[in-house]
Amino acid sequence: MPEKEIAACGLLCHECSIFKANSDKNAAREMLDWMKETHQIEEDIDLKDFMDGGPYCEGCHGDKKKHWSPDCWILECCVNDKSLEDCSQCEHFPCDRLIEWAKESEDYTKALERLKQRI
Repeated sequence: MPEKEIAACGLLCHECSIFKANSDKNAAREMLDWMKETHQIEEDIDLKDFMDGGPYCEGCHGDKKKHWSPDCWILECCVNDKSLEDCSQCEHFPCDRLIEWAKESEDYTKALERLKQRI
């Protein structure tokens, strides 16, 4: 798998609805519904409008102006501050903050394990 398809945190970009939203109608629908449900966007935005200008991501090493979460603490620390491809390259890996983050969901736990396999 190309390096750019692995987020700095170890998540797999190609499995992410946010990453796929600009080119995959099903992923875009999933994101649009979730964002409406969580009141992150207006109820009257339709799928076409969302796909044409909705938030999506080109990965941690893509265009930061298009990144879903340019203020992600992992992105800021790993990529912006330390110029690393992913957290496994850090001398402090795994840091306490990343370990705590990994406890938040099964996907995050898998992401951390994926990074551990890279060292």
